[in-house]
Amino acid sequence: MGRVSNGDPAHGKELFIQNCAACHTLADAKTTGTVGPNLDDAFSSVKQQGFTIQSIEDLIRGQIAYPEKPMPAGLVNGQNANDVATYIAKCSGNPNCGVTAETPLPTTTTATTTTTSSAPSSSAAGKQVFQSAGCSGCHTLKDAGATGTIGPNLDQLKPSEARVLRQVTNGGKIMPAFKGKLTPAQIKAVAEYVSSVAGKQ
Repeated sequence: MGRVSNGDPAHGKELFIQNCAACHTLADAKTTGTVGPNLDDAFSSVKQQGFTIQSIEDLIRGQIAYPEKPMPAGLVNGQNANDVATYIAKCSGNPNCGVTAETPLPTTTTATTTTTSSAPSSSAAGKQVFQSAGCSGCHTLKDAGATGTIGPNLDQLKPSEARVLRQVTNGGKIMPAFKGKLTPAQIKAVAEYVSSVAGKQ
């Protein structure tokens, strides 16, 4: 694997929040996941020992390409993986490193996804939350193109809306609680979405 030399940290932050936030703590991204290593702890001491940002980027890029369980393979690839590696290397151990995510996390559905019925826009909003909150990294859900294996396969589980709502709000076992990280409307939207599409394809 070559050296990471062209990573975009702003795009990397956006991708990190979407794909890695549920499992990793990184103060700059305001994430507090505990499934995987705390990235601030993991790399701040390495920086203090004098390792270059380039060396840290290359190490992270290798961990993304060849992950150890429970980290799933294929969360980000190619240039996207370079961008995430650059962001983590630059901002780990620095809660205010100055990188702004390329595009902020969406909080509402754009008008382009609405049709004559209100159901598709609600479903689109829930799908958007599912993808942006990092659910795909842990769960399989065919409708969202998600193939995560850390948490339950939602297509097999076919959970009720109430169950998804409770789980997303409070967390459980290794799943983080999203109360306070997502708005009540976002939690409701993702619960409606998952319960309506799980096992349907």
